[in-house]
Amino acid sequence: MRILLNGEVHELPAPATVADLLERSGHAGRKVAVEVNLEVVPRSQHGSRELAEGDRVEIIHAIGGG
Repeated sequence: MRILLNGEVHELPAPATVADLLERSGHAGRKVAVEVNLEVVPRSQHGSRELAEGDRVEIIHAIGGG
């Protein structure tokens, strides 16, 4: 299945959850915010929120600086 991840086409085997995507993209275990189709997905739902063909996903992580 194809999704748009942070503005780029990304291929995933179906079915896939937000947690699967985070694992495959190297973000598992990191503190990130995930938005699917302009809707924030709470961390508690990452394992159950399934992705679908054409979904637009944004993964955002904070970067500290000073």
